Amino acid sequence: MIEISKAAIAERFIRYVQIDTQSDPQSKSFPSTEKQKRLSLLLVNELKEIGIKNAEMDEFGYVYATIASNSEKKNVPVICFCSHVDTAPDCSGTNVKPILHKSYDGKDISLPDDTTQVLSSKVYPYLQHYLGEDIITASGKTLLGADDKSGVAAIMQAADFIMKNPSIKHGEIKILFTPDEEVGKGTAKLDMKKLGADFGYTLDGGESGSLEDETFSADGATIIIHGVIAHPGYAKGKLVNALKVAAEVLHALPTNEWAPEVTEQKEGFVHPVRLEGIAEKATIEFIVRDFDNEKLKKHGERLKQITGNVVNKWPGASMEFTITEQYRNMKEILDKNPQIAAFAAEAIKRSGLTVKTESIRGGTDGSRLSFMGLPCPNLFTGMQGIHSKLEWIGVRDMAKAAETIVHLSMIWEEKSL
Repeated sequence: MIEISKAAIAERFIRYVQIDTQSDPQSKSFPSTEKQKRLSLLLVNELKEIGIKNAEMDEFGYVYATIASNSEKKNVPVICFCSHVDTAPDCSGTNVKPILHKSYDGKDISLPDDTTQVLSSKVYPYLQHYLGEDIITASGKTLLGADDKSGVAAIMQAADFIMKNPSIKHGEIKILFTPDEEVGKGTAKLDMKKLGADFGYTLDGGESGSLEDETFSADGATIIIHGVIAHPGYAKGKLVNALKVAAEVLHALPTNEWAPEVTEQKEGFVHPVRLEGIAEKATIEFIVRDFDNEKLKKHGERLKQITGNVVNKWPGASMEFTITEQYRNMKEILDKNPQIAAFAAEAIKRSGLTVKTESIRGGTDGSRLSFMGLPCPNLFTGMQGIHSKLEWIGVRDMAKAAETIVHLSMIWEEKSL
């Protein structure tokens, strides 16, 4: 029987979230923030302490480690478990104060450092599954960092369990921790040859039992609007203010469709994420998302047309429009390797959970890894309310995620010749 200590994984998680690892989308360095390496170095040391002597961090902040096979079988594929160490730029990750709430009683929780932040089961109905169980929140002024330090904790706890229980038969297991996932660069400097895995799993999902084998396909769009500059005191008939043109472009976007705040399930969207500029020149950055690549392409074309129609109304103004590929729907790759998700589903069932196969309205490192030669679905960790001050996680879910990792390692060995 596999029994992951809830107390141990909670303690581990609490230790990790107190390290500020927020990434920076405007940074030109890699990793985007050096502080991410603080957690990576800690993980290397902890991996070595549990007996994984080859753990290392490279110059870019990636952590690589290998648990050697103890199987007598010859053809066990090498599997990898991956999570990211960085937290999102959307909400402060500095001075995180995690709070362990023992035996949640179902009542609203007012967070102590900002009592206007109230965690309620009316807003987060998943809390109802945690009556009498332990949950962890932040204190009200920061995010918690469950995305994705819950995944990091689950992998580390599973690795510790496997190393302490040699009777568990498994093939070679690779452990990978990445920086900069939250800013879309989690695999940018990854050494696939050094990793040396055949198949992978990211631990970066939500509700207990969830197995995600599909993501958005994603592009980034950048619009640069060039105005016509003139001294404002003598600008009549001459000045074209790029900021006003940019504002009109944003105003021209649909509000009852095509936006994240009004879409769900398999609906795509176009979402402005950054605006900067001066009267002479303004830049708008968008993320463009859809599960279907052809629809994704049409979203970009529609955005370009909307922008062009606006710019043409301002004599003298001009624009540059650029679409950049970010990642693609991993289902295209995973459908060619159905055993990867099938084994994950079996592992979840062996952990006593109901499998919930879902599509992610977002992406993971697994999206890119799948197209880099490492087919890689996403597994649950329990994280809720991510990227916000009301982020929380149930300790039981993290323990079940670690248990699922152990079962998966055993299943790959059992199914091999």
